[in-house]
Amino acid sequence: MIGKTPPRRPGLSVRLRLTLSYAGFLAVAGALLLAVVWWFLLRYVPDNSQGLLGVSPNRYLLVHTFAPAAAWAMAFLLVFGLVGGWFLAGRMLAPLTRITAAARLAGSGALSHRIRMEGRGDEFRELSDTFDAMLERLESHVAEQRRFAANASHELRTPLAVSRALLDVARRDPTGDRDELVERLQAVNGRAIDLTESLLLLGRSDRGNFARESVDLSLVAEEAAETLLPLAERRGITLDVTGGAARTEGSAELLLRMVTNLVQNAVVHNLPAGGTVTVDTAVVGDASVVRVENTGHPLPPDLVPTLTEPFRRGAERVRTDDEHAGVGLGLALVHSIVHAHDGTLALVPRPDGGLLVTVRLPGLP
Repeated sequence: MIGKTPPRRPGLSVRLRLTLSYAGFLAVAGALLLAVVWWFLLRYVPDNSQGLLGVSPNRYLLVHTFAPAAAWAMAFLLVFGLVGGWFLAGRMLAPLTRITAAARLAGSGALSHRIRMEGRGDEFRELSDTFDAMLERLESHVAEQRRFAANASHELRTPLAVSRALLDVARRDPTGDRDELVERLQAVNGRAIDLTESLLLLGRSDRGNFARESVDLSLVAEEAAETLLPLAERRGITLDVTGGAARTEGSAELLLRMVTNLVQNAVVHNLPAGGTVTVDTAVVGDASVVRVENTGHPLPPDLVPTLTEPFRRGAERVRTDDEHAGVGLGLALVHSIVHAHDGTLALVPRPDGGLLVTVRLPGLP
């Protein structure tokens, strides 16, 4: 079964192994001490009936007197090492027990628990803090994924519900306009397909599962602008592409989608007429930079940081119609693609209205 830990043979606990290590070390140290006493003391005592100078005990008497005491001392050291080692090992491994308990709770799905170990900094404290930070990131990631799944389910359910409503109306009124019904169903189906493709692309970019090649961002910007030029002309918006070559390594398809989303977002969220969109590519230091700047109405400062969240459409932003309203994944896809390419994304509201989006990607010579 995938993900199941294979059975392992039972073994000694870490606490018992540490206890035996402490006791063994203490016993060896005691034996060495007795050996030193024997080597530097008893070996110089004469082994005759008179002893040293005729008054001191001989080696035979000293050995028979010293040996029982040494045996008792060794037995005491062994017992003391086992008892003391068991106690010390328990004290030393107590923080590890707390970390293990927290790991079990996290494995059962309780990600809100934190260890928060007190005391001075040591290896266990560092491990505890690292584990707490990992739990915090994991909890945030899981909450974001649940929120994303709920939003995606809602967004996918909407076109299906609309399609069912249209079909119900057509069934109750067989004499209705079939062409209008087909057109509306086609529009709803296209929106559902766009949403599904965006979700698949978002998951692909999050995994980083794509082939990398050398890509010139200036050519990507020109292709995106050429695709969206008819939309800009219909809205009376001037679309300009400036700058020079800016090469990076990544997926040409994903980078084209990134720039296309930025330009489309800049065109849709613009002035009703007479607006401008400027796409500029350049090399700044060791980075290849794409800047997309548009005119528009002033943006609330607290709105801008939320625009890269999935299904955030920016309701406060002004658009002239809902033809290109999108599904709220445009900037979320941009953020995911930029992150997958080890780049950075910055959104800055312009003082006169509109938005300046700057994408920095690792450059190539």
